[in-house]
Amino acid sequence: MSSCLITDEYIEHQEYSVHEIIKYKNGIKIECEDFIAEEVPVALIYNGISHVVMMATPSHLESFAIGFSLSERIINNIKEIKNIDIKSNKEGIEVYIELQNRPFMMLKEQRRQLVGRTGCGLCGIEHLKQAMKPVTQVSDTQRMPLSIINQSLKFLYQHQELANRTGCTHAAVWLNEQGELAAIYEDVGRHVALDKLIGARAKYPQLTKGAILITSRASYEIIQKATSVGVEILFAVSAPTALAINLAEESGLTLIGFCREGRATIYTHKHRIIN
Repeated sequence: MSSCLITDEYIEHQEYSVHEIIKYKNGIKIECEDFIAEEVPVALIYNGISHVVMMATPSHLESFAIGFSLSERIINNIKEIKNIDIKSNKEGIEVYIELQNRPFMMLKEQRRQLVGRTGCGLCGIEHLKQAMKPVTQVSDTQRMPLSIINQSLKFLYQHQELANRTGCTHAAVWLNEQGELAAIYEDVGRHVALDKLIGARAKYPQLTKGAILITSRASYEIIQKATSVGVEILFAVSAPTALAINLAEESGLTLIGFCREGRATIYTHKHRIIN
């Protein structure tokens, strides 16, 4: 399964650092080194205007910028991005995204309707209706056997390199139609990990058919992001929220939670899952 993983993107910045620590185990003091995941402010700047600052693991930032732009409906497709430039400074990392005219004009109009910056939960939301984007209806073309969960989880844990080192990152994975891991992206933030995967999916046609597997709970933001780019099936290791279930039902997404070895719970549109 590992042979199909997309691994072409280089790591722009260090994902983790090494710290001297003291561990206590069974009353025994152990002095050793530990790997700690990096978390830095990443600013997304569209056509020279700062739009949002996210705390993220500083890797695969081009995919993150593309995925965020798609999942937040700033762009309709990757062709509306003309260029991406990544710059570091002592405060963090700035990602400069040059948009075509249409999406940039739409973004400026959206910003005029907000009080403050978006991106940190519901910061900058003035009215309740701004909290929920219009529901995106997904197609009905994908079918996957439930049996792929066990094998996918087994290989997932083997390929969570950053989580295995640090123990504190989430992963978003693309499973192809055979249930094989086709791409995996990690981040300290589950939404950022998903955006990185969405960005990669926009770049690589082999990530078109299949499903998403996330190692976190399935919140309504996760569902919104997935359906915004036409994903039909989403597997989550943990539970969904009630709002996530309602949104998945309305959009046509098949939502499966509590995906563990030998178990899973199908919440919506079960017809896509073949026993």
